[in-house]
Amino acid sequence: MAIQGLLADEALIEIGTLQVLEGHLPRRAQALVMEWAKAHRTELMEAWNRCSQNQTPDKIDPLP
Repeated sequence: MAIQGLLADEALIEIGTLQVLEGHLPRRAQALVMEWAKAHRTELMEAWNRCSQNQTPDKIDPLP
């Protein structure tokens, strides 16, 4: 699935590999996103699975 028309500071990131597929984030923002995603990878996959079944995902805590 591709998202068309990403904004300047917006990125599409693969959950499984945390690889940036498209777009760009400032270095600091990308580091924070990656830190958060690594800490919540299982929750992200569960949320993705719920969304793909037209269900509402559970909330995922932000970085402290």
